[in-house]
Amino acid sequence: MRKIIAVLPGDGIGPEVVNQGIKVMAKINQRFDHEFELKTGSIGANSINECGIPLKEEVIEMCEQADAILLGAIGDPKFDNDPSCKIRPEQGLLQLRKALSLHTNIRPITTYRATKHASPLKNSILKDVDFVIYRELTGGLYFGEKHLSDDGEIASDSCSYTKTEITRIAHNAFQMAQTRKRKLTLVDKANVLETSRLWRTVIREMSSSYPEITVDYLYVDNAAMQLMLNPAQFDVILTENLFGDILSDLASVITGSIGMLPSASIGISTALFEPVHGSYPQAAGKDIANPMGTILSIAMLYDYFGLTEEANTIREAISWAINSGIHTPDIHSTKYSWCSRVGDLISFYVEDPSSVHKSTCIKESEVLI
Repeated sequence: MRKIIAVLPGDGIGPEVVNQGIKVMAKINQRFDHEFELKTGSIGANSINECGIPLKEEVIEMCEQADAILLGAIGDPKFDNDPSCKIRPEQGLLQLRKALSLHTNIRPITTYRATKHASPLKNSILKDVDFVIYRELTGGLYFGEKHLSDDGEIASDSCSYTKTEITRIAHNAFQMAQTRKRKLTLVDKANVLETSRLWRTVIREMSSSYPEITVDYLYVDNAAMQLMLNPAQFDVILTENLFGDILSDLASVITGSIGMLPSASIGISTALFEPVHGSYPQAAGKDIANPMGTILSIAMLYDYFGLTEEANTIREAISWAINSGIHTPDIHSTKYSWCSRVGDLISFYVEDPSSVHKSTCIKESEVLI
C-alpha cells in the first residue's frame, strides 16, 4: 500500500514523540511491505515563530492532499501566560480541524495491569475498564462567535450546534457501539443548556434506528464523577466539543498518564492522528516524554486504512513494552527509560517479535535509576 502522510511535529515535546512514532511506522511498513511518503509542515508556536501565523495555507493544502495527518502537540507558555495575545498556537489546530472537516474525535481509554500503580484510583475501580469517547470537534464554544466589550469588562462565547452536526458524529458513535458492548452514553447539560437539549432530542430520535443499543443520558458533572467512581460502566461516551475535551483529559487519570492516550479525528475525506497530551514544554529536549500515546495513535492510523494486522502488531508491541517494565518517568518516577529508547525497543519488537526476550524486563544498562 502507498500513502501520503502529512507530519506536523508541532511544539514542545511534539517533535520528540513524533520521531518515535515514525520509527515504529517505518518498521511496520518494512515488515508489511507498505510505502508511506512523509511530508512535514509547521503548526502552532513554531509556525508563529517562523512566519507570524499558527498555520500557513500551504500547510493546509499539504494536509488536504494527504491520506492522513500525524500531529505531535501544540502550545507554548509564552502565549498561555499572556491573555492579551491575539494570535495563539491553538488557533492553528482549530483552523485545521475546520478546513478538513475533522468532525469526529475518537479517544479510546484502556488500562494495563503494569501501569495501574501510576493511577490514583484503586485497582478495584480500574478492573475491566475499556471505553471510548466520541467528541464532536467542529462546533460548540470553540467555534462560536466571541466578543469582548470595548472597556474589557464583558466577554462572551457563543455555543451553537446544528442537527446535522450532531447526527453526523452520533451515527459514528452508534456504529462503534454496535461492535462493542452495545451501550452508548450521551453526556450533556440538558437541564441548563439549549444546545444540550437539542443533542438529547436528536439522540432520542436516532436511537430508534439502533434498537440493539442501550442509550443512557448523563449530565456532565455526574459523568465526571462516575468516571472516577466506576469507569467500567462506560462503553461508548458521546458528547459535544468542550465537555469531550475536559472528560477525555480527566479520563487520563484512569490510565495513570495522559501520555498513554491516543486519538483520531475523522473527517469527510481524511483523518488526523495525535496523542491526547499537550506540548509539555518543561520536558522539551530532555528525552523524557512518553511516546506511547503517539505510537498508539499510529495504530489507529493503520486501522483507518483497514490494516488491522499492522495496527494490532503495534498494540501488541506496546503491551509487551509496558509489561516488560519499559516506562517513561510519568509511569515510573525512579526507574525509567528515555523516550528515544522506548521508541527503539518498540521498533525492535515490531520488526521481529521473536528476537525480543519477552519474558524479561529491560537490562539495567537501559534504565535510569
